[in-house]
Amino acid sequence: MHPSLALYAGWVDWCNPWILLATKVNRTPPRQTRDAEATKAKILDAAEEEFAKFGFNGAKTEAIAAKTGVTKAMIYYHFGSKEELYKAVIQRPAEDFVNAFGDLELETMPPEEAVKTVIKVAIAHEISHPHYGRVLLHEAMQNQGQYFKLTGWVNPINRVIAVIERGIQAGIFRPVDPWLAVNHTMGICTFYFNAQANMRNVQPEFEWFTPEAIERFTESAIAMVLAGLKA
Repeated sequence: MHPSLALYAGWVDWCNPWILLATKVNRTPPRQTRDAEATKAKILDAAEEEFAKFGFNGAKTEAIAAKTGVTKAMIYYHFGSKEELYKAVIQRPAEDFVNAFGDLELETMPPEEAVKTVIKVAIAHEISHPHYGRVLLHEAMQNQGQYFKLTGWVNPINRVIAVIERGIQAGIFRPVDPWLAVNHTMGICTFYFNAQANMRNVQPEFEWFTPEAIERFTESAIAMVLAGLKA
């Protein structure tokens, strides 16, 4: 073998173990990634329920750990602190809501149809995230809305205001205050879910979350909002 080839072969033999080691260090196994994401999702689910019950101040990471079967150290490993976990809880369902609104072409819909669509999406979001409304109520009471900006709801709210303004200009809606109209609409869509534990005492026999009940509630919410808006 030519001396230069022998030198090259020796160099390759020397490098191979280091190349393999670097490959192992830099490559994250897909399963490990999936397991980590599944663990984070499980922690977030339990944390959302805990923050819904007690707010940021009263929630305990020990309780969240007990519900998920992980250690408290594992929670801090994934999220860093209780505050960062709370921020993640605030953001996760909100991303679904913002994405759902992002897919709506509200600006090209007739105002009445746009309002109907917004109400349906808002109620569907409440159903998909049954604890989230109470998390935000605690956020308003305990933190004075300090973290609310993390929800990203400003843009969807402003888009609904623009729909109502467009309806007023077209003579389809009465000359109401668009900002207050949006507040009333949000209240109609969320009170049903956030206060049902109290309201069960008024009508214990009422079935709140059957498909039929949700359909009736959605139709009633649309009818009430449009009755208040339409000229």
